[in-house]
Amino acid sequence: MGGIASGNGSHDGKGLAPRSPITVRQGAFTFAEDTPAHWIPHAPELAQMINGASFVMPHLEPFLVATLGEAAKRIEDPAVRREARDFCMQETQHYRTHRRFNDALLGQGYESLAEVEAEMAAAYARLMERPLAERLAYAAGFEAMTLGVTDWLVGNRVELFRGAHAGVTSFILWHMVEETEHKLVAHDVYQAVSPGYWRRATGVLHGSLDVIRWSRRCYRALLLADRRWRRPSSRLRVWWWAARFLLGAGPAVLRAMVPGHDPRDIKDHPWVREWIAGHARSAERSAPMPLIDTQSAAMPVPF
Repeated sequence: MGGIASGNGSHDGKGLAPRSPITVRQGAFTFAEDTPAHWIPHAPELAQMINGASFVMPHLEPFLVATLGEAAKRIEDPAVRREARDFCMQETQHYRTHRRFNDALLGQGYESLAEVEAEMAAAYARLMERPLAERLAYAAGFEAMTLGVTDWLVGNRVELFRGAHAGVTSFILWHMVEETEHKLVAHDVYQAVSPGYWRRATGVLHGSLDVIRWSRRCYRALLLADRRWRRPSSRLRVWWWAARFLLGAGPAVLRAMVPGHDPRDIKDHPWVREWIAGHARSAERSAPMPLIDTQSAAMPVPF
């Protein structure tokens, strides 16, 4: 995983605090053909719900890359342009890794996802035709939601992932760490190119709810293939996990809709900061990413 770090800087004349560097970590994870779909043995429905979100990423994240890449050409501040570039490089690593993971699942009886993926591809192609300002608001809105998702997944990692597949767990939490690492970029690019409260607030709902909708379409198809979707006990567990997710991610969405919202005001989870610092100290950054010990009672960072 070669690292490319951006410099620090501030933006938009508000005297903002310097940004943290963004590191592009490459080639982090591979997945065997028999990687289990139910990689959380004690919570197969939750595993499929996370898998459903994974199937969205190879469609959502190229949209984010194209949108912020287009916007970067209009930005004068070199620090913001550099961070937009590094954001795009991180997101490219994300969707490529999700594609490898998804491909490992598709050969296990989940061919029905192909139809949903075709619909997502068409939907994001249509979204790319919308004005840049609207697309940037969507991007900033989705990125705001990921901060709540990260806090929920990381903060509850032992309950959620104890005994789970170490490779998939490490992959999911790596992605969430990097979502925190680039948490300022979509917001700052929006502010630099097309500032405005109401469009941004609408984008929070549009980006968040749209990704939730597509994730549900995907995990419904996965659970139908499992013959679990129509089981009352499984459906109750899906509703339980969905409620837990909304309670975890919802506050971040609500905060993002407040006038004057700035991601700088949101403290990073300590485990996320430890992960980033541990990776920076690692002498083996060109080697495969070390895996989290999912048998541990604390599930510390793997460095």
